[in-house]
Amino acid sequence: MFTRGDELRMILGVGIDILEIDRLEGALSRRPRMADRIFSAKELQYASERTRPSKHLAARFCAKEAVAKALALESWSFSDVEVNAGVPPTVSLRGRAKTRADELGTTLMVSLTHSAGSAAAVAIAYTER
Repeated sequence: MFTRGDELRMILGVGIDILEIDRLEGALSRRPRMADRIFSAKELQYASERTRPSKHLAARFCAKEAVAKALALESWSFSDVEVNAGVPPTVSLRGRAKTRADELGTTLMVSLTHSAGSAAAVAIAYTER
């Protein structure tokens, strides 16, 4: 449990993922259409406005994986989770991810990070106690 403001929250799940940015760059160069299957138009636009787009896409890839882990999803699609830019970033859920979050009555927090070589994200699924 933790507090946010004056309200007590209960953690239902935690997910974390890390990825070497070069691996994603290689995969996207071999399969250019893969980006459209993994990332939304908004995510691709956000990344394209940055100096090294693959760094930001890798962080979003990790966030999607982390959300799936936090929600204990057994099957899902990358399009089920969209990472919204902001401080802090947020996620929009669709499909199986939204169904699972609704079943659990949970809200998600995500944190993304990257260095020159790696990207990572953590997701926390929580509910009010």
